[in-house]
Amino acid sequence: MPVLENKDITLNYVTFGDSRNPALIFSNSLGTNYHMWQPQIDALQNDYFIICYDTRGHGKSSAPKGPYSLDQLGQDVIDLLDHLNIDKAFFCGISMGGMTGQWLALHYPNRFYHLMLCNTAAKIGNEAAWIARAQLVRAQGLDSIAATAASRWFTEGFISNHPDIVNALSDTLAASSSKGYASCCEALAVADTREQLKDIDVAITVVAGTEDPVTTVADSQYMVDHIPNATLATIDASHISNIEQPQVFNQTIRKHFA
Repeated sequence: MPVLENKDITLNYVTFGDSRNPALIFSNSLGTNYHMWQPQIDALQNDYFIICYDTRGHGKSSAPKGPYSLDQLGQDVIDLLDHLNIDKAFFCGISMGGMTGQWLALHYPNRFYHLMLCNTAAKIGNEAAWIARAQLVRAQGLDSIAATAASRWFTEGFISNHPDIVNALSDTLAASSSKGYASCCEALAVADTREQLKDIDVAITVVAGTEDPVTTVADSQYMVDHIPNATLATIDASHISNIEQPQVFNQTIRKHFA
């Protein structure tokens, strides 16, 4: 699989579809990897040139010494687009990936046709809780975080009906880089775009899961209320809405990126 050797990071990425189609880049959530986008890859690769990558510290990307910053997470995307000679793309990021998308919309609006920010917020959680989680993971690893992840990611019904999917994602989290995960927690601890949302000058769709306990519909509505050109879309799902409701999620992409 191709990698981008860049600055302090070896970034793992993969592309699907015809490079003559409009580019669409996906950005994963904390504790996952690019494979979380398989339902979107399968459905959309005939219409888009799809680019997936593992966020630094995740998957097969390297985990350089942290803490990381939102600036680094966003700049990795721009450097990857430059590496692929892509001037402009669509963007879809979920949770942490949605925070990355906000940074991109603020700093590089001319590089994107439209950004979809999913199951995210202008400020996710609070600094003390993120720092405590980072310290826990650095000391004890990811097993305890992985053991409780499903309840934060999915509704009870989905957990009951799709144990294979849930267990695979939990296993991926448990096997992830503790150092990389903790360093991303430290980035999220201080990431806060609330005062900057008004300056976003590119089309935005904010996707909220109606059952999401982590980043709520109210968090999404706040973003829509403060971003000049933003639209809210809701999906009957919890935090990882692209996996819980893939068909609806894919339809949302098609509708808003049309």
